[in-house]
Amino acid sequence: MRILMFTGKGGVGKSTVAAATAALSARRGLRTLVMSTDAAHSLADAYGAQVPDGRPTEITAGLFVQQVDAQRRFEESWADIQRYLLSVLEVVGVDPVAAEELTVIPGAEEVLALLELRQQARSGVWDVIVIDCAPTAETLRLLALPEALGWYMQRMLPMQRRLTKALKPVLTKAAGVPMPGDTVFDAVERLHAELGEVRALLAGPEASVRLVLTPERVVAVEARRSFTTLSLYGYRVDGVVANRVFPAEGADDWRAGWVLAQDEVLAEVDGSFPGMPVWRSVYRPREPVGVPALVGLAEEVYAGHDPLAVPAGEGPFRVTRTAEGAIAHLALPGADRDQVHLGRNGDDLVVTVGSYRRLLTLPAGLARLQVAGARVEQGELQVRFREREVANETGEEQP
Repeated sequence: MRILMFTGKGGVGKSTVAAATAALSARRGLRTLVMSTDAAHSLADAYGAQVPDGRPTEITAGLFVQQVDAQRRFEESWADIQRYLLSVLEVVGVDPVAAEELTVIPGAEEVLALLELRQQARSGVWDVIVIDCAPTAETLRLLALPEALGWYMQRMLPMQRRLTKALKPVLTKAAGVPMPGDTVFDAVERLHAELGEVRALLAGPEASVRLVLTPERVVAVEARRSFTTLSLYGYRVDGVVANRVFPAEGADDWRAGWVLAQDEVLAEVDGSFPGMPVWRSVYRPREPVGVPALVGLAEEVYAGHDPLAVPAGEGPFRVTRTAEGAIAHLALPGADRDQVHLGRNGDDLVVTVGSYRRLLTLPAGLARLQVAGARVEQGELQVRFREREVANETGEEQP
């Protein structure tokens, strides 16, 4: 099953490009589902169709659109946790209406859309799933969530659960508020397991991200940063769609200036994504709405290329063995040496690029080794590992 995610700065037309790619997939005879993690659903508008929230709706042969029923998914995945939080807020005197608002996690709709993706992927119904993601900043936070929650679940939650069981009578009496019970911890663990499955899907070999941009310098810079950060978190980027490109033919003096400015930006984009296709979509006098118009757009954009081709090669993270130990390679395209900071905390590598940080849990074969050095070379972080030194009978360390 092929999974394609589309993201980009707000207003660049990513929803239109995602809808067009899904329409072309269905036209080729593949059962295709297109869904959105953006709270501001606009896929139905792109197709010019009425799509109720909830279940996938077929709008043409083989093409299904789903607008996630956030309330239903919320009740399935968050209700037990919310009930506990509401009981705590009630004890401390928070107004019930305000408490309802306070117990809804920020970005809940986007998270719930990911859980719906998991359910649809497990159904085995689809050949292709296309995801219209939220704008890049929200998408990056969302895609980092499963791994970050996993770190908490593995290291902190078991200890908190044991402490709560041991001290629950004392804490409840002293604090005057209820302590979480097994149902709350079970709900958090269930949420963690489900999001872990989502990450495995989205970081897997048949999934990739496609960046959509317009030929503007600020937008292109954000796309480059997104490429770096998506690679940091282990997601593949397989192409770029440059949208709303002015055609050079028949341009008057005013449009000729735009063509020249866009050409300069597009040249930079080509250099920023080496070895990667940069597809182009010309500026249209009218927005493409409806399946036929969107299929036409996709055929023009991909121009004979297979938009569903699985990216070749390994993902952003790989390990090679050496005589001394091993080298961990993490692709960080576009990152400068000064932007990258590295640390180690137990079995985790702490990799920071700019304002983004990833706690990368090392495979068992690397976790037992010690870090011998690191460098950033040609857009890749290389961390060298070697066998740990051990003390001999005299107390001196030796390899």
